Amino acid sequence: MNIVQVAIPLRLDTTFHYRVPEHLVNQAQPGKRALVPFGRRKLTGYILGHAEDTGSELKEIISILDQEPLFTSGELGLYRWAAAYYLHPLGEVIKAALPAGINIESRRKRVTHDDGTAADEERLTGGRSVKMETFYRPLPASGEAVGLRGKAERILAFLRDLGEAPRVVIGKNFGESSAPLKKLRELGLIEELKRELYRDPFREETFERDLPQLLNESQAHAFSLIAPAITAGKFSPFLLHGVTGSGKTEVYLQAIAHSLSKGKNALVLAPEIALTPQLVRRFRSRFRCGIAVLHSGLAAGERFDEWRRIRRGEVSIVIGARSAIFAPLERVGTIVVDEEHEASYKQSEGFTYNARDLALVRGKMENAVVLLGSATPLITTFYAAKQGRLGYLELPERVRNLPFPDTKILDGRGRKGETFLPELVEALADNLAGGGQSLLFLNRRGFATYLVCRDCGHVFRCPNCSVTLTYHRLKQRHFCHYCDFSLPAPSICPGCNGAEIGFLGRGTERVEEEARELFPTARVARMDSDTTSGRGSHARILKKLEDGSIDILIGTQMITKGHDYPGVTLVGVISADATLNIPDFRSSERAFQQVSQVTGRAGRGDAPGKVLIQSLAPEHYALVRAAAHDFAGFYAEEIEFRREAGYPPFCYLATVNLSGTSPQAVEKVAEDAARVLRELRREFGARTEILGPAPATMAKIRGRFRWHILLKAPTRRELNTILVRCRTDFRPPPVVRMSIDVDPVEMM
Repeated sequence: MNIVQVAIPLRLDTTFHYRVPEHLVNQAQPGKRALVPFGRRKLTGYILGHAEDTGSELKEIISILDQEPLFTSGELGLYRWAAAYYLHPLGEVIKAALPAGINIESRRKRVTHDDGTAADEERLTGGRSVKMETFYRPLPASGEAVGLRGKAERILAFLRDLGEAPRVVIGKNFGESSAPLKKLRELGLIEELKRELYRDPFREETFERDLPQLLNESQAHAFSLIAPAITAGKFSPFLLHGVTGSGKTEVYLQAIAHSLSKGKNALVLAPEIALTPQLVRRFRSRFRCGIAVLHSGLAAGERFDEWRRIRRGEVSIVIGARSAIFAPLERVGTIVVDEEHEASYKQSEGFTYNARDLALVRGKMENAVVLLGSATPLITTFYAAKQGRLGYLELPERVRNLPFPDTKILDGRGRKGETFLPELVEALADNLAGGGQSLLFLNRRGFATYLVCRDCGHVFRCPNCSVTLTYHRLKQRHFCHYCDFSLPAPSICPGCNGAEIGFLGRGTERVEEEARELFPTARVARMDSDTTSGRGSHARILKKLEDGSIDILIGTQMITKGHDYPGVTLVGVISADATLNIPDFRSSERAFQQVSQVTGRAGRGDAPGKVLIQSLAPEHYALVRAAAHDFAGFYAEEIEFRREAGYPPFCYLATVNLSGTSPQAVEKVAEDAARVLRELRREFGARTEILGPAPATMAKIRGRFRWHILLKAPTRRELNTILVRCRTDFRPPPVVRMSIDVDPVEMM
């Protein structure tokens, strides 16, 4: 009896065995998808391998869905590692790693027939289509085509000149062409072909040829250590710590060129979709090999086609956001994690993996070089480098010896209600007069962060989440940024029927409006998730900044990293305190990173840069060190705080998160879970601290009440042991969801 082990993409901690019918035995290979019966449904499962016959009665596979395997044994090894480390079902890990929307499942639908009878019918849904295109090409013919006139003659000449062309191109050039194409086929002058057509997200872009640049002394030293490691083919992780504007990307490019020369491929991760167009442009200008792009900003069909190009070995370089860590790229020699400090490498919902950490795991499995690049590396990363667990490569100067921007902290205390302090207004005016471009950073979108009745003090809150509503003037509505609840801008207070509704706080939309009022002749634009929701919107805004069509760009953290625009000579930080006030032990680190990164956007061209930081806490060490471009000084202060408080890198963290629609039920289950965890700690004689349970900082999101328990352990092994047993021993009731977040990045 032929039996296979199958993983199902559901929240189940086990795999299942199925019998393979005789007619499918040759097709049932590991790495393929299979349609299988599961309870009353039919679902897509993933074949992991063959299994022993235990004599138990098994269900049969219905069909095999793939001609070729979707994942290799090596890729399955990465999936298994991630499932075990992040304590997540293997089937859901595989589903997250493969292209979205390819799985098939059955759904029952009530159908009424013509005779009036009704019945439940089972229908299969899902699956991703392959786009086919009709091509025409000329056949070898002796002499001239006799008797051809008009459009048919012109089409034949067109095809003979090009060699072949898709039907859509022929239609664009010659209009309706069915009859002449049919005639040419009947005469044996052309042939018709059906061919798969990739949906290319960059098909309309052209790229100028770019040559390798001469490396400066620091860059050359870094490359001299990276290149031999690539050649040796051994796992070699490096921290490439380069100040903003130091040329880290050029080191990436030359390292990858060396990798390609050795017959190895490269994987490049970027933290934000917004960074990808400029990064892709650099790589496509430098390399003529196949390059694929993977991120959620692509259409589903484009992502599917890019994934298949990678699987078929048609590309040598993959560039993408966090999900690209699972790209089916073989012979990987170099993995680059650009801006390695970014929190967006952590997937926050569902399968909560960290692509930055998985890059190191994949690099080790593939004997690859891993480059973690940043101007403001994570405290934990820098600590690992100082401990010798990572090679340390430093780029301490900007390219062409460009000076750091002149940076000043402006004291905003006692200046309530002022969006722009006078010094910043003056600097903006001077920069406009001098023809420079300005960036204004505020990490809050919308017009006002909350609205309040001035008569009774009623604050408008989201009914589904523990947050105030944010006013968006352009849409004339108030929005919750967590669940998308919205309501029209009210004119009457529901608490007292008063008409004095005030807008407090400020977001990027309000900053944009005030900037337009202050500088009516300036070309002002805004870059946040409200203005970049459309397809290609990131690239369009950045293109305008690049070609000088924008004088002042206002934005959230999208504008703080990765961008290199020589015209930007002034950066203003509207409120540097927002990040500092978040109740998270990493708040100082993130404030330092954000201010340092946005500061680094200024003065990358020939003109010197200037940075003004508005703050209500001008003496805070994170801001003072960022203004001084002093990472070493910040690290020295922050690492002592971490050591005293017992936070990473001096411990390992996990959170047990519980949520439900009943606050009493969630609180009860959270207390039960904490009791089980403490019993397990005593059983194992562990040193793990168990803090809580307590309501989450955001105690309610999307109508669900949230509690969490924080675990702090001295070793990863101890933490994993307790959590694995907790998942086995403690099963919450169906009304409460429990999830475990290993190495949490957000503590909200």
